[in-house]
Amino acid sequence: MTTATATASSGASSGLESGTPRRSVVGKIVDRVGGGAVQVVMVVLGLFWLVPTLGLLVVSMRTTQVNNAEGWWTVFTKPAELTLQNYANLLGSGFTASFWNTVAITVPTTVLVIGIAAMAAYAFAWMDFPGRDVSFLVVVGLLIVPIQIALIPIASFYGSTGIFGSIPGVVLFHVAFGLPFAIFLLRNFFVGIPASLLEAARMDGASEWKIFMSVVFPLGKPAIASLGIFQFLWVWNDMLIALVFANTGNQPMTKYLQSQMRQFGSNVDILSSGAFMSLIIPLVLFFAFQRYFVQGMMAGSVK
Repeated sequence: MTTATATASSGASSGLESGTPRRSVVGKIVDRVGGGAVQVVMVVLGLFWLVPTLGLLVVSMRTTQVNNAEGWWTVFTKPAELTLQNYANLLGSGFTASFWNTVAITVPTTVLVIGIAAMAAYAFAWMDFPGRDVSFLVVVGLLIVPIQIALIPIASFYGSTGIFGSIPGVVLFHVAFGLPFAIFLLRNFFVGIPASLLEAARMDGASEWKIFMSVVFPLGKPAIASLGIFQFLWVWNDMLIALVFANTGNQPMTKYLQSQMRQFGSNVDILSSGAFMSLIIPLVLFFAFQRYFVQGMMAGSVK
């Protein structure tokens, strides 16, 4: 009797020590069915979210006459209606120049914002200088300044300096209004880097520039990469700044497509194919670096 009691007690204690309660068969079935149902719902939502993109692709590969006569979903029964002639016509127009104008605006803006913001964020996070906290509060305050109130003053300034309507003028405007958020994001991430790493580098005789390039910059790659994605997408899809500060010769894709809508109204073949061409690079960028979006949104939120 004593032996049986001891055995039961040891079995109960071992079960408590393991910390993993045994689940019934019904509980296991519920877990599996629930997980599968969630996955099915997520897949359905993802496919539903891609329906407009699929419709845009189909419309861009059919003639205007077919698009006016039928819905895009009829392509599943009439695949022979698909053609690449719309894209050939698009690339033979002014769209190609506007595409490279978009690249010439977006790439320098993204590089400048990342470079300037990373150095400023390191200074705000780990360097002690007079007025550091006040300067950072000013940067944070600039986050609430709307772009619209700066359009007329900056346009007047650009006109007096002779850069109005040029690509450098558009780039400078995007850089100026992209820096406050970039500095705020990177500074919050850099503060979370262990101070012992920086102190060890200083004890080894490393300069501030060496510490920034060898310690802080590599450790900050997740936040820097996510910032680059955000900034790239914002500038790539911008139309307001392009409408105000870019002339016809330097117009990006967004302004080019807007001008096509104004001139032709129902020019669906140009608008649909141009819209899908402008959508390709952001989609590729998102799917290639989507893991950085979550890390970037969480940067500095947990210390």
